[in-house]
Parts: sequence; structure tokens; C-alpha cells
Amino acid sequence: MANVILFGEPMALLIADTEGSLEDIEHFTRKMSGAEVNVSIGLSRLGHHVEYITRLGDDPFGHYIKKALVKDHIGTEYITLDPVYRTGIQLKNRVTDGSDPQAPYYRKGSAASHITVSEINQIDLSDVQLVHVTGIPPALSQSAREATFRLVERAKENHILVTFDPNLRPALWENQQTMCEVINRLASMCDIFLPGVHECEILMGSSNIEKIALYYRNLGVPITIIKDGAKGAYVAKKDSIYHVPGFKVNRIVDTVGAGDGFAVGILSGILENLNLKDCVTRANAIGAIQVMHVSDNEGLPTKIQLQKFLQENL
Repeated sequence: MANVILFGEPMALLIADTEGSLEDIEHFTRKMSGAEVNVSIGLSRLGHHVEYITRLGDDPFGHYIKKALVKDHIGTEYITLDPVYRTGIQLKNRVTDGSDPQAPYYRKGSAASHITVSEINQIDLSDVQLVHVTGIPPALSQSAREATFRLVERAKENHILVTFDPNLRPALWENQQTMCEVINRLASMCDIFLPGVHECEILMGSSNIEKIALYYRNLGVPITIIKDGAKGAYVAKKDSIYHVPGFKVNRIVDTVGAGDGFAVGILSGILENLNLKDCVTRANAIGAIQVMHVSDNEGLPTKIQLQKFLQENL
């Protein structure tokens, strides 16, 4: 049985083979994308057993993703193949200058958006140590939103640690007010909240670290870890706030997946009983490694690669 459960939407990712506007590209390389996919792969590479909850279309992309997850040693027991609705697709142009790539997705009405509470109720949580959720599934549909809340509720009922990354996708939500209300409600139910500074500007109206810390402490969040890009991250717990510096990188190639790499560091550190500061140092390191690679998850390190990076950069 897995020690970690993740819930989300994996998509087929088509990455342009050459630089240029997507409308002009003729050749693409197929991969898979999705915030929770990236975290799953990162945890698996560090030796943790992950089960992934989702629905995929019973179509070529869905079968490809399921095979790819198995290849990455990620459990697929709770993946349903939907005969009606299709697997989401994402495109991404190739950048080499560190700018944010163009990455439109085509996921409206996808199989994952039709997941239900009944599927969450069937999950065996008996040996699970940690449940990680993001703000993406509750943005997909009302049923996926209800399923997200039910997963968090079941985890809390079973005394399982819950981590939550807002992963804001405003284009998926019906409006910004609903997005903020739902995300902040979920944050209040979780043990560790992982927002970025700019996400907090949207969610609670400030980029001031002390104000962010106070806001989420008042919501009842025990630990808030605030990501601040290359500067590193801030840990807010009880009445204390401290900063954990980031790592310098030689060259930023692709920023997509850096936040997911950060989550990998936090989750893996917790599972390995590291103290919280060391967890955040690891998270900063994996985020730095990820931005030096093309693709959403190919740069996520193994234990040996992570150890080497830390030895060379601390």
C-alpha cells in the first residue's frame, strides 16, 4: 500500500521540438504533465510509494499516461478509465532563455473533471501517511471540487497529515471570488499550506510575509510555507517566521514545475522525518534543479542527484 496519496489530473503534454510560436511548430515530443503528476514522479524517484487518484479517458492518451505512471513506479489502483469523456491535453512551446513558456491546455469536460465523491470513498487509507492535494481538481468541476473536500475530510478523520498547494489556475474557475473562497477554505482544513507570494496577493490581498502568516494562522493553518522564487521560502508556524534561502542556478531553462519540485522536497522530507528547516532547504534545492531542465518533471532528481547538488551548493 502507498504511503502517499495524490489526487489530480494528468494530461498528455506535447512539447515543441524547436523554438517558435506554437502555431508554427510541426513536430512535438509527447510527455505528460499535471502538477500532481510532477509531485508523484519526484516522490517516486526519491523512493516513496505513491498512489494516484484520477480519471483518464479510455483513449490512446489515457492509456499512454497510465503506462507512463507505472513506468515511474506510481500506483494506478485508483485510476478509472472513462469510456465517454477524454483525457486532457496540453501544449508547450520550447524556451531556452528562462522565460515562462506558452502552455495552453484543452481539458474542459475531461474525464478527470467527472470524478466523484463515491470514488474517493472507496480508497483504502489504512497505511497512508500523507495526502497531498492542490487547487486544480476543485477548479475542474463541482463534482471534482466535492471529491477534493471529501478526500481531505477522510484524511483528517483518519489522522493523516494533509499538505495543500494552491496551484492557482484562474482560467479554470468560474470567477476569482469563488476561487479564493474555495482555496482558503481548503487551506483552513490542512496541516501544511504551500502558497507562493504572488498567489497570496490574489488569495488574501497582500505580499507581505507577516500579513500572510497572520492571515493563515487566523484561519487555523498550523504551518504555512510561503514560496518566494529564487529568494527561497518563509516558514510561518505558531508565532514565529523564519527564512530559508534559495539556491543560485547557472541558467534558468524552464520555470514550469519548479513549485511542484518544491512540494516534492517538503513531502519527502516529512516522510523521512527531517526537521522542517531541512525540508524547506531540500524543497528549494529541488526547485532549483528543476528550472535548469526542459519539461515539467524530467529534471526531478534521484536521491543521489539530490545529495550531490546539496553537497556542491550548501
